[in-house]
Amino acid sequence: MKEKIGFIGLGIMGRGMAHNLLKAGHDLMVWNRTASKMDEFVAAGAAPADSPADLARRCDLILICVSDTPDVEAVVLGDSGVIHGIDVGKLVVDHSTISPHMTRTLAAKVNAKGAFWLDAPISGGSEGAAKGTLSIMVGGDAEQFDRAKPYLDALGKTITHVGGQGAGQMAKLVNQILVVINMLAVSEALLFAEAGGLDLEKTLNAVAGGAAGSWMLSNRGTQAIVRDWRPGFTIDLQQKDLRLVLDAADQMGVPVIGTSLVFNMYRTLQEQGLGSEGNHALIKALEKMTGRTIGSS
Repeated sequence: MKEKIGFIGLGIMGRGMAHNLLKAGHDLMVWNRTASKMDEFVAAGAAPADSPADLARRCDLILICVSDTPDVEAVVLGDSGVIHGIDVGKLVVDHSTISPHMTRTLAAKVNAKGAFWLDAPISGGSEGAAKGTLSIMVGGDAEQFDRAKPYLDALGKTITHVGGQGAGQMAKLVNQILVVINMLAVSEALLFAEAGGLDLEKTLNAVAGGAAGSWMLSNRGTQAIVRDWRPGFTIDLQQKDLRLVLDAADQMGVPVIGTSLVFNMYRTLQEQGLGSEGNHALIKALEKMTGRTIGSS
């Protein structure tokens, strides 16, 4: 039996995800803090909710995709939050990237109402959200994962149950470590190629299909060489995730040397007012060090 889906958060990622649920034929209700962002979804066949609580009362599965830990807390526990609308048997699926510790806290409060919680953070940028090709890392009960899977199939291509509640968030932080250190490697390599007088497009084509190839190289490296800094994921949001990594690593006593380096490089870019640019603008920090500009040859 198909269940009614509610989607909270229609930002850079949520917008594409909600559209893909509609395209897949799902019965969808939406809510967004800026109400005008709901208009295009209502025009496409979704129903608008008055609040997260209203949405939770009227939906079986409640999907959330907002920016940060305080935003999820507000949407779930606020005066008109999801917690006031859910009841026994409903399922909350949080696609936001937030603190694993807070995830477990929120999950416990939802569970106490007789409802269920999956943490299901996403990766793949705005492109993946729009195309329905996201990677989704899911923590929570295996039976609830199976329940949500038919709906998650509209959002992503790689959907993995990684463990219990909080495990999805931990897996996403692993993802973010790999993303930023990979982007540092891409940045160094492109500046090296620039200094060596290579054609950057031909160089990318030469290496992308081999052992050095990666999603960041093929998607963000190609943007960097034409100085296209439009975000699939902004520096400010990347920094939010890296703070979560550094905090968790500190709690566990794990060294994250490369991640710390990239965090501080991004901080210099934020101080220059570049926080709204794509995370591939990391290369600008290296440009400042060298006085060389990518794509200038």
